[in-house]
Amino acid sequence: MSLPGRAGVLGGPWARLGVGTAAVLVTAVAARRNGVSPWEAKTFRAVNDLPDSIYRPTWVVMQLGTLGAAPAAAGVAWLAGEGDLAVRLLAGGTGTWALSKLVKRVVRRPRPAVLLAGTRCRGRQAAGLGYLSGHAGVAVALGAAALPHLGPAGRALALSAIPIVGLSRIYVGAHLPLDVAGGAALGLAVDAAVVLVRDAHFRHASVLRG
Repeated sequence: MSLPGRAGVLGGPWARLGVGTAAVLVTAVAARRNGVSPWEAKTFRAVNDLPDSIYRPTWVVMQLGTLGAAPAAAGVAWLAGEGDLAVRLLAGGTGTWALSKLVKRVVRRPRPAVLLAGTRCRGRQAAGLGYLSGHAGVAVALGAAALPHLGPAGRALALSAIPIVGLSRIYVGAHLPLDVAGGAALGLAVDAAVVLVRDAHFRHASVLRG
């Protein structure tokens, strides 16, 4: 049986799981340190200080990283006859969101407004802890699942939108760069784990039928 997505445009699932997990650990350790490093503060300011005029279009793209984006994307895939993709989108997106809440409690990094004076908060001010960004994680998990099923134009659009979701969270003052990097890494790892579990299930089912 063919297992779609086993080795997609982002590499095999074991490689994605390893890279994503390692990146989460590295950024988590860095985020637990007191204060904000000069490079991170400089990067944050460069994005957070962008003009207010881009808030509305940025907010629209930012919704691709919400919890609701996972069932919405899964529903579109299901209606298109892509049942396997629908399950992957739903499991990867919701799993990433749930795990992001757990990681926040472990690392316990505050929001940018607590760590950096003069942070510009746009829209509804984010509550709770900063590291890591669930929005960035969900966007990457959904993107990693969808990319192998998209044509050239769709891939280009997805690869443009995914980083904008992470940058939008810095722009609105909700996250620091390490938060976004950690969230993206978590999304990559969770999607890879979903693929590995699915492949193991298919192999087991094939053995039972054989």
